[in-house]
Order: sequence, then structure tokens, then C-alpha cells
Amino acid sequence: MADNELESTILVIVGITGNLAKQRLLPALYHLIKDHLLPEDTEIVGTSRRDVSVEELLKDVELCVLESDKVCDPQALAEFRRKLRMVRFDPAQAADYDSLLKTLEDIETSHKQCMNRLFYLSIPPQVYEPVIKNFGLHHLNQGCPHRQGVTRLLVEKPFGYDLISAQELIRSTNHYFSENQIFRIDHYLAKETVQNILVFRAHNPIFNSLWSSQYISKITIDLREPTGIESRADFYDNVGALRDVVQNHLLQLLALVTMELPKDLDDNVSLHKAKQALLANIKPVNMKRAKVVRAQYNGYRQEVNNPRSNTETFVSLTFDINNKRWKGVPVRLTAGKALKDDRSTIQLTFGPQPGSTTANTLTFRVQPDEGIDIELTAKRPGFEDKTEAVRMDFSYQNNFVEPGHPDAYERVLVDAVRGDHSLFATSEEVLATWRILQPVLNAWAHNSDDLKIYEIGSDGPTGRS
Repeated sequence: MADNELESTILVIVGITGNLAKQRLLPALYHLIKDHLLPEDTEIVGTSRRDVSVEELLKDVELCVLESDKVCDPQALAEFRRKLRMVRFDPAQAADYDSLLKTLEDIETSHKQCMNRLFYLSIPPQVYEPVIKNFGLHHLNQGCPHRQGVTRLLVEKPFGYDLISAQELIRSTNHYFSENQIFRIDHYLAKETVQNILVFRAHNPIFNSLWSSQYISKITIDLREPTGIESRADFYDNVGALRDVVQNHLLQLLALVTMELPKDLDDNVSLHKAKQALLANIKPVNMKRAKVVRAQYNGYRQEVNNPRSNTETFVSLTFDINNKRWKGVPVRLTAGKALKDDRSTIQLTFGPQPGSTTANTLTFRVQPDEGIDIELTAKRPGFEDKTEAVRMDFSYQNNFVEPGHPDAYERVLVDAVRGDHSLFATSEEVLATWRILQPVLNAWAHNSDDLKIYEIGSDGPTGRS
């Protein structure tokens, strides 16, 4: 992470009454304020289409879910409430943008200083473009009147719906905001295990020297969830697993695992260039050669009240990376909901080498039990030469008791306040991932015969790659 200074900031959460804000952003902000990890004069402005008081907003929010005892600290809670204010804001009304700008200027006047402005769009992706356009038209893309404050824009994934829409959204956004102002959120990149991937590769020579197709025979990245779509029916039925997690989370994880290591891990520019170079070496998925499986859990159509829905809740695809280091190594990405397992992992299989039938596996556990484990082959005790797979396990929870590591959204918010782009995707990375997956989207748009059905709580569809 860059050693940027935390500066006075107004955080504006557009759509603060939505599920994301209530479940993730507000608890993260409470925790950051409690631990004094934000500037002391931070102000939080929440917007809603209707008049909502702070008390109404927080009455059904579990603010202290991140605390070990789930109990709020009274002083921290009072400070959080003092920093939070609500304003009525309808994105379809031009006058409301002017009113929001006036609110920000009034806050800066009360503080007698210019402050950085951080806009978090906690709204449906399909309305990003008109909101961003109106931010520009009503001068919300600029700093305070003296231009001494920085304005930043945070947007949740998916950024675009396909390659063409992503290109258009990037063009329109860049018309009003510079690339340096834009923070495209992928909260998976803020998880401790994910951040540790590059450190693990760079500072453990025993593995660094083996990090290629000469020793690694396959790479598997899984994101398996036991829950279904829950309260996200409207959102999810227009998105599906490929857009929801493969285009962003899984391809970003793959880039970190397989890219060439930059000389300086703290250099944002070098880090993103390395990821972009890796993604450029992955050809668009060839539907004739690639093993692509899509499926939907039984009961999904009733859940979303759409009897003809072909939206996938499970997807698995296999491809390879077309460069010298990884040529010939199959990469499999799998994501699914309503499955038996609850795990998000990155697994690299080493071997088997010539003259041997055994292989070793190295697994990064992203969630729920963050850590790293290695499976080795060892001789069992006794006179006979019998072998058995044994596991060496590193767990963050067991090895780093104090202090606890921050929640992913805490890290996202702090880095955005600092202006650190390390954990955020660039426009080039976004376009590269859409380019890779566009043939899959094209094929699915014209044919639904390959959609499989699987039972809730199962391992997923049969015949998966």
C-alpha cells in the first residue's frame, strides 16, 4: 500500500438505504471510526430518494457485527451518529444535484477548509452512467471552490454488462472524471489472503523458483457459496454468476497468482501494468475448445418469479494463458451459489514430475477460514513403505490473534480516502476481462440448451469441467 496521508474527507454514499450500505458499508465505517482509522473531521453524507432520518436508517442496521462481542462501544456509536447526516436526493432530479453540492460546500464552510470528496455509488449498475453524467454537469466532479480538495468516485462491480457497455461506460465516465479519480471496487482484492499472494510469491524463494509450467500442472480457482441469491433477485437475474464474480473477482485473483512480479510491490503503476500484461495473454474463450458449464439451481426461477429465466447461478470454464511461463497449464474458474461447500480458494497443483505419481497442492484460502495450506506426501509409520497425503496449515486466525485484520470494506474505504489505487481495477483491466469472456456471453445469448439444473446443497451440476 502506498504511504498516502489521510486527509479531511466528506464521504457521500449515494443509495445509503440499500442492502450493500446497511450490511457492509455502515458497519465498516462504524468500526473505522471506533478504531480512529479515518481523519478525525470525516463527515458522512447519506442520500435517499425519500426523507430518512439517521435514527430511521440505523434502526435495522447491525453496526457492530464486525465486533467480536457484537456490542457497540457507546462513545464510538455516538461519534458515528454525529458524523452521519442524511439528505434527500433523487438521481433523476437535476435540482437535487445542486442541492447536494450546496450541502458539501456548507460542510466545508463549517470546517473552515476545503475537504476531499469521496462519492460511493451504492446504486444499481444500470444507473451509473446518468448519475456520473449529472455529477459532471453539476460540478460535483470538481473539488471545493478553491480547487484544493480532491474528488474521487467509487463504483461497485459489475462495471458494464459486456465489452461494448463497459467501453461506453468508461468513455462517458472519463469525460467527467480522470482515471486517477475513479476507484472501481473489487472487495475481494482487499481480503488478507489475496493481499498476501504477492508477498508469498516474492518472499518465499522455495516457491518462487517453481512458479511456472515446468512444475505446476494446473490452476483451479473456486468461489462456492451455500447461500442462494437471497434478497438480490432483481439484481442477480440481470447479471448471473459470470458477470457477478468471474469477470471481476476470479480473473483478478488469477492475475495476481500468475502475473510477472513487479520489482516494487508498492508501486501502483507497475502492479497494474503487470496485471494488464497477464490478462492480455489470455485469449478470448474459444467456445469450441473450452470446457464451459453453466447451470441454475432448482427453484431459482420461482425465487426470481421468472419461469423462463436462463440466468446461471453456477459457471465453470477452463482455458489457458498464452505466455512462456504458463503455456499448457489449464486454468479452471468455478463459481456457484446454493452449493454444499462454503469456500473460496486458489489451488495450484505441482507435478507429478517424471518418475513420480504423486503431486503436491498449494491452496490459498480466501474465505471463510483465511490462510494457506500445503498438501505433501509422507511415509506412514511402520515397516511398509506406504505413503499418505499430509497437510501443513497456516491460518490467519490462529497465527495472528492481535490485532485482528480489517474487514475487506474497511480496507477499501481507507485506501480510497488515501487515494491508493492498489486494490482497485483500472479501465484496461476491466476491458481485458470483458474481452476474455465476451464469446461466452455471445454464445449464451443465442442458445440456452446447455443450461443444466442442479439441486440446492449439492456439489453442482454433473458433467462440470
